[in-house]
Amino acid sequence: MFVLLKQRRRLAALFICVGNLLAYPIAASSQGGPPSAPLPTKQLTAGMHLIQAEVASNDAQRSRGLMFRKELAPNHGMLFIFEQPSVQCFWMRNTLIPLSIAFISDDGTITNIADMAPMTENSHCSTAPVRFTLEMEQGWFAKRGIIAGKKIAGIQ
Repeated sequence: MFVLLKQRRRLAALFICVGNLLAYPIAASSQGGPPSAPLPTKQLTAGMHLIQAEVASNDAQRSRGLMFRKELAPNHGMLFIFEQPSVQCFWMRNTLIPLSIAFISDDGTITNIADMAPMTENSHCSTAPVRFTLEMEQGWFAKRGIIAGKKIAGIQ
């Protein structure tokens, strides 16, 4: 009887361990998942202002974007590169920090800029077909007088 009870305890402990291991990916994905691999960076300029931009150039990188980040370093952002110019729309699901997004045409001209509130699903779209977007800390463009019609250099 004692041996049977001991085997049941071991079996129960094994089930708990296996259950915890199986539950880990579910818990991790609900909290943002494991950290994503570091993205390549590019130095961009907006007039005299330097920007260090992580580059999201494929579907997985663009889908993740700046989700789950708690902060951005000063003058850091994310450049999204698309294969073809089209109207691009963004939302802020699982994005914890307020952002401003510049929609940028092939020649580097900003078509429009939108401020985006964190943790929302409101669409923010380009006013013209673009192949690039640049997300920065909210207000970054406005504080520097960067408006539609200005150029971002270094995107190509």
